[in-house]
This record gives sequence, C-alpha cells and structure tokens, in this order.
Amino acid sequence: MREKIQDGSQVKMHFSLMLEDQTVIDTNFDREPVCFFIGDGNLLPGFEKALIGMQTNQEGTFEIEPQEAFGQHNNQNVQTLDLSSFDDNIEVGSVYSFQNGDGELPGVIIEINESTVQVDFNHPLAGKIILFKVKILAIENEDKN
Repeated sequence: MREKIQDGSQVKMHFSLMLEDQTVIDTNFDREPVCFFIGDGNLLPGFEKALIGMQTNQEGTFEIEPQEAFGQHNNQNVQTLDLSSFDDNIEVGSVYSFQNGDGELPGVIIEINESTVQVDFNHPLAGKIILFKVKILAIENEDKN
C-alpha cells in the first residue's frame, strides 16, 4: 500500500501559488523541491488540508478560499498616517516596514494626500482565492506500531 499524506507526514514536493487568472505568485517547479512536516505550521491550514490523503507522484490543483489562505481583506488594517513620518521618495504601491512592538510590520502605500498617507497592513494576498498546484515527490510517515 502506498503512503498517504497525513498529519505528521514529512512531504517533499513541488508547488505553485497562482491567482485565479493563472498569474504565478510563487513556484518551485523550476528549483529544488521543498520538504516540510504536515502540522508544523510552515504551511497555512488550507494548503495542508488540500494535501491530506495525497500519494507519491500524485499531482493536483486546489482552489483555496481566502479564509483558508491569507485571510479576508480587513478595512481596519488600512491606517491613515501623517505624511511627515515618511521620506520625500514615498510612492503609491511601495512597501514600507513599520516597527510593531518587537518586530516589523510591512505596509503598502495605497494613497498619498497633502498631509496624510493611507497604508494597507493587510497581507497583499488577503481576500484572494489562491490556486495551489502541487506534485508530491516523496512522503515519509512515522511507523505506527
């Protein structure tokens, strides 16, 4: 019996993330495969859920809804900040890094006014359906004795 992906499986695979219009966001089909454990937190839950039950050499393309991928767009994550906080080279579409407690939070400039700047702190893929294409190369499961 061939191994199937389950919680705790170590999986080696190629993948592509695409928007609904087939625009490729990320892929490793042209590079080394990735290796990870199901349930280790490296993949979002919707992507892991799509892999459960797949077998070695199996391929698939899955439509992942926003709430299972990068979340819904949240208007509360769009903030208005004072223009004086930015340098003179600010441009719409540019990504700035903001201090957030102990870490940094990226934000995309979406509008520049006379004295304010609107910054979107949502993930750039929030609210989008993601097409997740995979080819499973190897699966290792812990022995169940």
